[in-house]
Amino acid sequence: MVGIIVIFIFIGWFYLEFIIKEKNKLRDENYRSEALLMQKKADSLILAKQKSTVAIALSMANDKNLSNDILENNISQHGYEDLISKLNEYTFYKNIWVQIFDKDLNSMYKSWDKTKGENKKEFRGDILKAVLLKKPLFSINSGMHDLSIRAIVPLFREDENIGAIEVISHFNSISKEMQNFGIESVVVLEKEQNKYLKNPFTKMFIDKYYVANFDASDAIREYLRKEGIENYFNSSYKIKDNYIIATNELKDMDNRVIGYYIMFKDLESVSNKNLDFFMIKWIALSVLGLLIFVAVIVNVIYIRNKKQKMYYKNIIDSSSNIVIVLDKNSIIDVNKKFFEYFYNYTTLEGFKKEHKSISDFFVKEDGYVCEDADGSDWIECLIKNPHKNQIKIRYDSKEYYFSAGVSLISEQDEHYSAIFADITKEKIYQQELEYINVTDTLTKIGNRYYYNQQIKKEVANSNRYSYPLSLVIFDIDYFKKINDEHGHDIGDKILIEYAEFISSHLREGDVFCRIGGEEFTIILPHTNKENAYYIIDKMRGKIEAYKEIVPVTMSFGVAEYVKDESLELFFKRADEALYEAKNSGRNRVMVK
Repeated sequence: MVGIIVIFIFIGWFYLEFIIKEKNKLRDENYRSEALLMQKKADSLILAKQKSTVAIALSMANDKNLSNDILENNISQHGYEDLISKLNEYTFYKNIWVQIFDKDLNSMYKSWDKTKGENKKEFRGDILKAVLLKKPLFSINSGMHDLSIRAIVPLFREDENIGAIEVISHFNSISKEMQNFGIESVVVLEKEQNKYLKNPFTKMFIDKYYVANFDASDAIREYLRKEGIENYFNSSYKIKDNYIIATNELKDMDNRVIGYYIMFKDLESVSNKNLDFFMIKWIALSVLGLLIFVAVIVNVIYIRNKKQKMYYKNIIDSSSNIVIVLDKNSIIDVNKKFFEYFYNYTTLEGFKKEHKSISDFFVKEDGYVCEDADGSDWIECLIKNPHKNQIKIRYDSKEYYFSAGVSLISEQDEHYSAIFADITKEKIYQQELEYINVTDTLTKIGNRYYYNQQIKKEVANSNRYSYPLSLVIFDIDYFKKINDEHGHDIGDKILIEYAEFISSHLREGDVFCRIGGEEFTIILPHTNKENAYYIIDKMRGKIEAYKEIVPVTMSFGVAEYVKDESLELFFKRADEALYEAKNSGRNRVMVK
């Protein structure tokens, strides 16, 4: 007896060592995955800001007056203050800098100070490269003031370079966005780059390393100073003092490391669900090992209950709906109907080897339950909100719609039954009806009903978020004459052809509708009346030049929404502008 006890203790000791070793291995893997995620997130945000900065530079370079101003040396020292102010107010870009160069790389304008005239040809190989390649370039760079993100757009007139525009943004918005993920950031400049740094923007240093983001906390900077910041200049990660510390190298256009993005995340905020599950699993196995001897007794009970279980299995297999028995962690049982939808699997065990839950196939869309919906597990979500029970599932390129319900069948074991009733046909029919209801039958764009829906939504958003909104009303000039001379069939073809043409030149997010006869509307969110005029007048010219089927022109009325005005007044002002356009000779854009 003593020998058996010793053997059990010996086995238990090795078993415990195995669990501890596997637990530590799994925990380290969690930390490694989290560090890689931090690095990828930082890379993604930096790339997004680089592209956005290029977009700003391109939009400024498209200003028709800029080329003339450069050639005439007529760049106003206050010319871009209003644009920069609006970027500060309406975007995450709180410190945008703009610099304009002539063809010899003489600085003609700086938004951050009033000096000009310096020649940068000796120092700005990046601008020379952009001119040589004749395309915009972006990079991370250091200069007299900061480590920053730069976008350079060369300016040409008749294939001759006349100058360049440079837009400079900073790392502050990136580090603020990282804080939303529980990550503190310190962006530092490589020490060798200090020779270019004359007027540091943030005026913050760690030893001799310049800190480029304002929100680098005092505690984190002091920590790096104490620990030696150079110990964190690598692309791996460290687990130290209850932090995951990961670093990304910041490289310039020539792939030289000029700085480092150092990230800190509190270990307590790192999810360890799989680690908890691992411990529960092995503790359960331990308990199971101790209770093996009970199996003999349980076996008798099992045989007696087997017939009852088979009876229950036959009932759920006869259902025309998917029936799933599950707990919060995994699926316990399914009926035959389940495999008609997940047809690549023949057994539940085969399914569970690749998928933890049916929720792996839930489609995340508004109006449908998904994993972690409203901060809750999808099972809890269905129990708490039984009326919000529609689920969309995508499997093997096929999509299905279900009405789902969940019930607790064992409070002690926390076992639930989930029933999925297929409503795909009804949903598709509903979508077809909704499409027909909001679509103009001739041109296939939005109809008057759809316009009424969208203008209410966009006006509400404009009031709530304080962004500009413009409305365009337009029609085809002399359309009745076209119908009289060419027939209504040609008139219909013109409506179809030009609706397609206009649709192809609109921005994503613009709303295009036919509200009657030859009359159309375009809703332009995030667009003031000046920009709306520019966009629509450009389109007017393209329509005049298009000349498909029968040459036509169009007259346009534009109005910008005034906060809290009625929809009727908003529409009336745009309609009055259209009336003025027609009375002024047609084929023009008028703004009210």
